[in-house]
Amino acid sequence: MSTLLEIRNLKKYYSVSGGMLHAVDDVTLSVEKGETLGIVGESGCGKSTLGKTILRLTPPTDGEILYNGQDITKLSDAEFKKLRPDLQMIFQDPMSSLNPRMSVKEQIEEPMLIYKTIPDRQEREKKVLELMDTVGLARRYADTYPHELDGGRRQRIGIARGLALEPKLIICDEPVSALDVLIQAQILNLLQDLQKEKGLTYLFITHDLSVVKHISHNICVMYLGQVVEKCDTPTLFAHTMHPYTKALLSAIPVPSLKNRRERILLKGELTSPVNPGNRCRFAPRCIYAKEKCFNCTPELQDMGGGHMVACHFCKEIGDDGNGTTDAT
Repeated sequence: MSTLLEIRNLKKYYSVSGGMLHAVDDVTLSVEKGETLGIVGESGCGKSTLGKTILRLTPPTDGEILYNGQDITKLSDAEFKKLRPDLQMIFQDPMSSLNPRMSVKEQIEEPMLIYKTIPDRQEREKKVLELMDTVGLARRYADTYPHELDGGRRQRIGIARGLALEPKLIICDEPVSALDVLIQAQILNLLQDLQKEKGLTYLFITHDLSVVKHISHNICVMYLGQVVEKCDTPTLFAHTMHPYTKALLSAIPVPSLKNRRERILLKGELTSPVNPGNRCRFAPRCIYAKEKCFNCTPELQDMGGGHMVACHFCKEIGDDGNGTTDAT
């Protein structure tokens, strides 16, 4: 297995009235070819900004983005345009990402026209119908418009658009969060089938750990712009170590009265992402926080087997073997 995407010390800051807003702060991660890396965290943690920065939809403040070993942050717009077909995105809200004045057929065909991948019109139309078949969208919808379809079918249009240029990497930005549970399952299964069939690599962004568990090989947990824990999916759910990840896991509903998970309620004020300073950003909400947490930013440390945790006292906290804490 080789690395397709590698992020090194990536930062994205925004200048605001009070200083610099640290949306993405010193993030380092990698994605292997043919695998899925899940990026999880609550709203405002910077995961969507991370995805847009990787695709250069917004320019990074600092850091490196290596695609197949090439730093794409150093490429000119003309040079990067040649790589753009390899890097695609599926957006969270298909209704806002689709053009309401274009039919389903025109939406899927548009990337091929822009990049001139299939000059012949009849061949393009054939390709559009094949893509509709691939994503499970009936051909009878080819001439309909987004407002005439339900959320699941609109999201399938977005997936077909993402596949139109035969990409290698697709960033999925909460692609199922606006859908009901049944449609979520259908879309997730479709993405997995496409990955097996076409060898696709996914960066899957979500706030739902139950979803990320279903689809991801590895998981990164983000909190206020920083990665606080990352490892393979089975390890994260069996041996959670960061207090924030423990709290996220405790919020997952368990359909059983006998095996109910004790809920960890986070209290305290959120650290401001504007000029957050040298401190653990989770400290004001952490029951384990000590003086060091408020005066020193914890670095990611390997707890064994590639299980990386950014916590000063994660060794003392440990884990209870099921992703929850025994602390009272």
